[in-house]
Amino acid sequence: MRLRYQLDGPASEPVLALPSSLGTTLELWSENVPYWADRFCVLSYDQSGRRTIAELGQDFLALLDEIGIERVSYCGLSLGGATGMWLAANASERIDRLVLACTSPRFGEPEQWLERAALVRERGLEPIADAVVGRWFTAAERPEVVERFRAMLVETPPEVYAACCEALAAWDFRDRLATIKAPTLVIAAAQDRAAPPEDAELIASGIGAAQVVLPDAAHLANVEQPAAFAALVTQHLAPVEVA
Repeated sequence: MRLRYQLDGPASEPVLALPSSLGTTLELWSENVPYWADRFCVLSYDQSGRRTIAELGQDFLALLDEIGIERVSYCGLSLGGATGMWLAANASERIDRLVLACTSPRFGEPEQWLERAALVRERGLEPIADAVVGRWFTAAERPEVVERFRAMLVETPPEVYAACCEALAAWDFRDRLATIKAPTLVIAAAQDRAAPPEDAELIASGIGAAQVVLPDAAHLANVEQPAAFAALVTQHLAPVEVA
C-alpha cells in the first residue's frame, strides 16, 4: 500500500517523521512544519486504514524503504503516538528519538471504538463530527481552524476511519512500555479529554521518559499551541552542542 507523504526541508538533515492522527491528514502538521524545516528533513504522511497498530507501523517501515530512509526521529500524536510506541518497541533500529503527544497506551474500553466503527460504516463521519472536533479543541480556538479540521474529518473515507477505530479498540501497550529504549518526550495537554494527562503520566513512568503538559490546549495541542509544541520537539530532537 502506497502512502501519501510530503518532504520538507533539506534532504541532508536528520529526518523527523510526522504521521496523521485519526480523522486527519498530513495537514495536521502544517502549522508546525515551518518551525522544523530549517533544521530537519520533515517527512509527514497519511496513515492508512488498518485494523491493528502493528500494520500501521509496518506500513511506515515500508514507506521508509520505498524512499530510501534508514532511520528517523518520530513525533506521533494520538493514533500516531500509538504507531510510534509500536515502532520504537519493534523496530528500534529505525527510530532515533521519539515524541509521544496526546496519546495513550490504551484508549479506553474496546466497545466504544467498535460501536463508532459500525456507526461510521453505516452513516459516514457527519453524525460524529461535532462531538469529535469538540474534543480536539478548547473553546478558545479560532472558528476557522475548527471548521477546517471538521471538514478534514468529514472527508476521511469511512472505511479508513472505521478500520483505525478497530485498531484502537485492540490497542493495549501498557505491559510493553518498558521495552521502548529510544530517548522519549511525552507531551500532554491540560484540557485533553481524549488522552488526558494521566495517560501521559502512565507512558512517561513506563518508559522512564520526560513529560510536559501544555496549558490552554486540548487533544490537537500541536495546532492550538504550534510554537510551544514545536519548541519542545526541537529541544528534544536537536543534538547536544558541545562547547
